This record gives sequence, structure tokens and C-alpha cells, in this order.
Amino acid sequence: MLRDQDRVFTNLYGMHERTLKGAKQRGHWDGTAKIIKNGRDWVVDQMKASGLRGRGGAGFPTGLKWSFMPKESDGRPSYLVVNADESEPGTCKDREIMRHDPHTLIEGCLIAGFAMGANAGYIYIRGEFIREREALQAAIDEAYDAGLLGKNAAKSGWDFDLYVAHGAGAYICGEETALLESLEGKKGMPRMKPPFPAGAGLYGCPTTVNNVESIAVVPTILRRGPDWFTSFGRPNNSGTKLFAISGHVNNPCVVEEAMSIPLQELIEKHCGGVRGGWDNLKAVIPGGASVPLLPAHLCDEAIMDFDWLRDQRSGLGTAAVIVMDQSTDVIKAIWRLSAFYKHESCGQCTPCREGTGWMMRVMDRLVKGEAEIEEIDMLLDVTKQVEGHTICALGDAAAWPIQGLVRHFRDEIEDRIKAKRSGRIAVAAE
Repeated sequence: MLRDQDRVFTNLYGMHERTLKGAKQRGHWDGTAKIIKNGRDWVVDQMKASGLRGRGGAGFPTGLKWSFMPKESDGRPSYLVVNADESEPGTCKDREIMRHDPHTLIEGCLIAGFAMGANAGYIYIRGEFIREREALQAAIDEAYDAGLLGKNAAKSGWDFDLYVAHGAGAYICGEETALLESLEGKKGMPRMKPPFPAGAGLYGCPTTVNNVESIAVVPTILRRGPDWFTSFGRPNNSGTKLFAISGHVNNPCVVEEAMSIPLQELIEKHCGGVRGGWDNLKAVIPGGASVPLLPAHLCDEAIMDFDWLRDQRSGLGTAAVIVMDQSTDVIKAIWRLSAFYKHESCGQCTPCREGTGWMMRVMDRLVKGEAEIEEIDMLLDVTKQVEGHTICALGDAAAWPIQGLVRHFRDEIEDRIKAKRSGRIAVAAE
């Protein structure tokens, strides 16, 4: 279990002051100028050595991502953009950072901005996060008043301005290039890649888009050193991580834990166990709504990190753990997700625009048991035609939960169809 002195987020539950004074008492903004005076290359190398992988879902190495930014400016400015559009169903970790510990993010923005040669940063915050935006803006105002942002930020010799941009509540704007389009005042629709944002991002300038948590942990890693960070978790899955556990547990919570913690330990220690006991577990979605679920028998030895979950054909994603007990109608649960993805598709790519609606309508019939058995394979076939054939990953996100359902609960789908056909059930899902 993670010791309190090893926690990056010292005010996750809002027990202490979220003000600048409170943050400084807890060790933030300590020696920021000294870190920056080590130089850009040093910061990037330290981040690479720490093994931090992006906390927004994809798990791409953060230090490597920063190193793609141009070393010498060609006259265009560089930008840091922070993705605070936390719209993945089940995910509620970045919200806690912005609500209770905003200075971790602001200090991280300054250091990350310096490391990539950016004099300006934008935090794109989700439309529904009204109070969080207010807390974040108040913290930024405090930082400006204290000389920690703006000209010669934190007496580091680096000028850095930070702006908060409020979205309008579209899931697709969590995708980095759609986020950039929205920031520019256009419709939030993903761009074709290449060019990648590091070459031509916001306003056609070199840009790096990072998740809130990825940026907020940076100052602590640099203060304590990459060796400290790599002491947690398995190789290639290092560090501490925020886990958001919801669903059928006795005590839903957001908690900071070491990477590679066993799923059972995470649920038993921090959530008071599954409702009705561990044996009452039916399935777990381990990383937010877009990753395939794990049935109960895989959860016994499940390890919460990128590589183990990928080997099980699922993923860590944002580490939003959605727990489902035996009372769950798992077919209906996945139908609900497919309805969400149909609603949130931007409609730019034909496979996603047409496929999400098609998949939802078939799921609708599977919930009621009104489909034919052959349609299960047909549905699986359509998920494969959507997956990997779209500009962004929303098509994959719509396909994967259905693939996981068919892979692990096919017999339950078939039983419902047979029961409906024999007249044993009127309608399973009414």
C-alpha cells in the first residue's frame, strides 16, 4: 500500500487548503526556479528516465512526447495544451486535481512549458466542470499575483502565461486534435495525422497536448528524482496513479496508489470490497468505458497496469474502474455505452457515423432477446469494420466494449435469445 509520504497529490480529498499558501505548506512550488535552471534537456531526460506514461488513456511515454517538440524555433511560437476535458464515462480523477490541488497542475504547466520551449499554455476544461474552472482560475490568479506566472515566472528567467479555455461538453473534444480545433473556435472534429501536433498543432504551431494528471505529477518527479518514481510498479509501468473506482463497491472513491497494484487489493483496501463480497463480482471495466470488460475469473489475478491489461485484450485507459456485481444486466450495461458513443460520434468518418448507430440498434435487440443467434457474429464483424478505420479512436472506443461482451458473455446473450424464443421471458430488459 502506498505510504502517505509517497503521494504526489497531497490534497486529493480537499481536507486542506487548496490555496497557494496551502500548496506551499505541502511542498509544492518548492525550488521551481532551480529545476528550470537545469535546462530543457535535463528536464526532458529526467522525465524519460522516470518512465512516466501518459495518464490520459493511451499510455504514451511523456518524456518522449516532449522531445518531439522542435529544439530551435523557426519563428513560430510553441504551445502547451492541457487536456482537462475529462468526458470518459466512469472517469473522475482530473476533476479532483483541479478542484482540490490545482497548484500541482499550474506548477507542472510552467515546467512542462519550459521543457518544450512554450511561453504560453492553455488548459482546455470540460464544459460541465463549472466549479472546477472557478477553482483553477482562482489558483492561476494567485500564481500571477505571487509572480509564479507571467514575466520571469517564479524567478526562473522563463516567461510563461497560462489560460483556461472552457469547452461546451463534447466527448470528442477529449481527442487531442479535436480539442485543438475547438480551442481555435472551430467545430470539435479530429484532424488527419500527420501533421502531428508537435509539428503543426494549435494555430499551426508546434504543440504538445498532455493530460492533467500527466502534467500535475511532473514537479514532484523532478524534485524527488526518476529513481523514486520508478520504484513503484512493474518495469515499463512505473509510478503512482490515480484510480477512480465506481459501481457496485461499498465505498466508491478516487485514490492514489502504486501502479501494478492487484485489482482485488485496490477494491478490498480502498472501497470496502465488492457489494455482497468478492464472489458476487460479475465483471469489471478496468479503465473507463472505452476498454473491454474483464469477467470475474480474470479479476482474481488482475494487475492494474498498461501491459498486464493489454495482454488480456483490455486496457488501463484512465484507470477508471467500473465494478459490476451479479445483479448487473451486463448486456444492457454495454448497450448503454454503445448509445453513448453513437450520441458522441462527430460524424466525420463514415464507419463511425454509420457503425455506432448500427451497433447500438443491434445491441438494443440483444438486450430484449429479439435478435437471431447469427447476429452476434454479424455484430462482431461490424465492430471490426469500425475499429481501426477512423481518424480518431472513438470508433475503437465504440467497438471494444461490444467485443469484450461477446468474448466473455456470449453464452448469456445466446441464452436470452433462446429464452425469448421459447417464451420463457416476456422481455428481459423491461
